[in-house]
Amino acid sequence: MKKGVALLLALTATALVAASAQGGRDASASASAVSCKSTLKIGFVTPLTGGAGFLGTEQMTWAQYAVKTLAPKLGLKVVIVPGDTPVEQGPTPAQALAQKFVADKSVVAILGPSTSGAVAASSDTYFQAGMAHVSPSATRTSLTVGQPREATAAFLRVVPGDYIQGPTDANYMIKTLKVKKVVLLDFQEPYSVGLSDSVEGVLKKAGVATVRLSAPNTTTDYSAYVTKVPADADIVFFPTQKPPDAQTFAQQLLEQGKKAKVFGGDGSNDASAFKAAGSYVSNFAPDITGIKADAGIIAGWKKANPGKSVGSFGPPSYGATQVLLNAIKQACVADHGVLKAKKDVLRKVKQVVIKNWILGGTFKFSTKSNDPLNAKFYIFQIQSNGTYKLVG
Repeated sequence: MKKGVALLLALTATALVAASAQGGRDASASASAVSCKSTLKIGFVTPLTGGAGFLGTEQMTWAQYAVKTLAPKLGLKVVIVPGDTPVEQGPTPAQALAQKFVADKSVVAILGPSTSGAVAASSDTYFQAGMAHVSPSATRTSLTVGQPREATAAFLRVVPGDYIQGPTDANYMIKTLKVKKVVLLDFQEPYSVGLSDSVEGVLKKAGVATVRLSAPNTTTDYSAYVTKVPADADIVFFPTQKPPDAQTFAQQLLEQGKKAKVFGGDGSNDASAFKAAGSYVSNFAPDITGIKADAGIIAGWKKANPGKSVGSFGPPSYGATQVLLNAIKQACVADHGVLKAKKDVLRKVKQVVIKNWILGGTFKFSTKSNDPLNAKFYIFQIQSNGTYKLVG
C-alpha cells in the first residue's frame, strides 16, 4: 500500500513539473508574441555619423520611404528604429545595438548591419534570438561564403559579395585598362582587407605585379603612403568606406606627380565627396534613374526628400526593406495575426520574391547561399564634371 501511495505521489509530482514546464514555455511564447495590428519595429543598424555617415543617411531616407509607401499596402504599421555604428568605433556599437534590439519584442527584424564589420560583430546575437538581419550593403565574402563564415544563417543580403566585386574590378583592370602594376591599400578592417585580398588574387593569377600597403582606419593624411606608390603603377586600389579619403588620396597622387589612378570599391561611391576625374568606382547598384519601371518610385522619393539626388546606396536599402516587409506579412498570415516569435519572420525571408525589383528584373535569393541570385557589380569612371559614367 505504501509503495502504491509513493508511486502515485511520484507520478503526480512528475505531471505537475511537466505542466509547470509547459506553462512556462507557453508563458514565454505569449510574452514574446506581438500583434500584427500593433506598430512593429525594424531596427536599422548603419553608420549615421563619422566618415561613412553619408552611407547610412542616404540609406535611411530610402528605408523610411519604403515603409511609408509599402507597409500600408501590406496592412502593416511599421517604423524604422535607427542605430548608429560609426566605422571608426569598431565592433562595439554594433554589439550593443544587437543586445538592445533583441531585448525589444516589438523589433521583429533588422535592416543591416550596413557594414561587414558590424555584421561579423553582431550576427551571432541575432541568430541566437532567431532574428533576421538583411543588409543592403555589407559585401565581405566570408559573411555568406566559404569556411569559416563570419555571419550566421540568420544573415542575408540583397547585394552581391566581394567574391563577385573583387574579380569584376580586377578583370576590368586587366582586360580593359591593361594594367601592369597595381597598388592595393587596405585599412585594417574586414571590408577593405577582404576586398583587397579578392582583387589581388585575380591580379596575381593574371601576372600583374602588385604592391600591398596597409593603413589604420583612422588615417586622414595619406601623403606618406602616396610616396610608396611606384612611379610606374597604373592603379591604386582604394577600398575605403570614407569617400572623402579617396578624394584626398587622388589629390595627393597628383601633388606628388604620380600617374596612377584611384580605383575605389563600393564604399567610396559618393559623387558629392569622391569626384577626382579619371578615377574609377565599382558598385553593386546601377544608376536606377535609367530604369523606366522605377520612375514612379524615384519621383515619390524625391518629393519626400526635396533637394536630394539619387545615389547608389539608397535603392538597395529600399529593396532590403521591401524584402523584410514581405517576410513580416507572410509570417503574420502564417501566425494568424500574432507573431509568436522573431524566428517566424526569419523563416519567411528567404522565400520572398520581388517582381519589378528596384535594381531591375526580379529579386530572389540564391538556393546556394544567403546572397541574391544572379547579382552583379558595375564599374563607373568619374568624368571631368564629377559625374559617374557607367563603363563596365
